[in-house]
Amino acid sequence: MDAGGGAARRSSRDDAAERPPVQVRRSARRRRTVTAFREDGTVVVCIPARFSRAEEAQWVERMVARLSARDARRHLDDGELSARARSLSERYLDGRAVPTSVRWVGNQRSRWGSTTPADGTIRLSSSLQGLPPWVVDYVLLHELAHLLVPGHGDDFWRLLTAYPRTERARGYLEGWSAADARREGGDAGRDADEDADGGRGADPDEGAAGDTDVVAGPRRPSRAP
Repeated sequence: MDAGGGAARRSSRDDAAERPPVQVRRSARRRRTVTAFREDGTVVVCIPARFSRAEEAQWVERMVARLSARDARRHLDDGELSARARSLSERYLDGRAVPTSVRWVGNQRSRWGSTTPADGTIRLSSSLQGLPPWVVDYVLLHELAHLLVPGHGDDFWRLLTAYPRTERARGYLEGWSAADARREGGDAGRDADEDADGGRGADPDEGAAGDTDVVAGPRRPSRAP
C-alpha cells in the first residue's frame, strides 16, 4: 500500500513538473465555451466566470492535454522545419531561397516570423505551433521570399502568387490575431508590414537591426500580412 501510494504521489509530482505554466482567465461574457492557447510559454485557458473551482481544474487538465496532443501531431522540430523550408523553396521559388538556419523562437510577441537577409537566418514564432500546416507553410514561404526580396513591394508579392493558399492563410492569421486581441482586450496593434525592430532594440529574435519583419505577429496586428 505505501509503496503504491508513494509511487502515485511521485508520478503526480512528475506530471506537474512537466506541465507548462497555466494562466486561467475568467470572463463574464463567456457563457459555455472554453478555449486555450499558448502565449509566451504559458498555456492560457479562458473559461466562463461562473465556473466553480472544480470545473476550472477539470477544464484546465482537459485543455492542457488537448494542446499537448495537438502539438504532438503538428509540431515540427527545427531540423524538420529546415527540411520543410528547402522543400517549399524548391517547389515555389525554384530553389533560389536557401536559408542558413530555420528555427522556432518563443519571444516573438508581435510577429509570426522574421528573416535576416544578411546572414540568411529565419525565425518562426512558436505561437504558430499547432496551427494548420498550410498556414505554417505560408509563413515559412513568406520568410523564404524575403531572402530574395527584402521589402513588401510588387516583386515580393509576385513570389507568393505560386502558393495557392496565400490569401486564405493571410485571412486565417488575421482572424486568429483579431480573436486573440479580443480575448486580451487589446488594440488593433502593429501594421503587418512594419519594420522588424519597431524601435524595440537589438535582440536578434525580437527584431534586430537588419531584420525583415515579414508577418505580423501572434498578437494584435492591424491587418493580415
